[in-house]
Amino acid sequence: MVFRLGRLHPTPKGPESSWSSRSSTRWSGVSLRTIVHDVPPQDVITRDNVSVKVNAVIYYRVVDPRRAVVDVEQYHYATSQLAQTTLRSVLGQVELDDLLSQREKLNHELQTILDKHTDPWGVKVSMVEVKHVDLPTEMQRAIAKQAEAEREKRAKVIHADGELAASRALAEAALVISANPVTLQLRYLQTLTEIATEKNSTIVFPIPIDTLTALLKR
Repeated sequence: MVFRLGRLHPTPKGPESSWSSRSSTRWSGVSLRTIVHDVPPQDVITRDNVSVKVNAVIYYRVVDPRRAVVDVEQYHYATSQLAQTTLRSVLGQVELDDLLSQREKLNHELQTILDKHTDPWGVKVSMVEVKHVDLPTEMQRAIAKQAEAEREKRAKVIHADGELAASRALAEAALVISANPVTLQLRYLQTLTEIATEKNSTIVFPIPIDTLTALLKR
């Protein structure tokens, strides 16, 4: 772009460009490539009153060089300042759990707001990514304890489900054994065999009289 006496003029093209005095003409070049900008860490107080430090990265590019130069002074600085204030404003309206678990949703909301406000400057914000959330030490400990309690809770629930399944299986086995007394005797003998296999010892156990009577008859 060409500024002559402070006024914007069309950029001359080709060999027939008119000559002008250097003292009255100023050239201004604008890169149209995507710019990657690191937003400095911002102090944010979440909706549930937790103080954290959050930094982010934004990707933007100039889509209208004339507006980027004429309608705003230093569009790089303006976009950076807008990103910082928007980051504090948006993240200050959510709770800590949402800040940690809903990054994609928050990134999209930040990108939408920034792109809307930078559009009059001829700047297009294509992406915003929250990079890091720095929690206070006491909050890190609290989250670690919460995670540990959650793991213990799941372990107890799994153990209780196993006990319930085992009790149901034992109840079904008891019904089968009670329907046939001989099954109980066989199970009794099987248990004694397992004990004798593990330890070399003499085992004395009572035998019901009715069982001996049946053996003598045979």
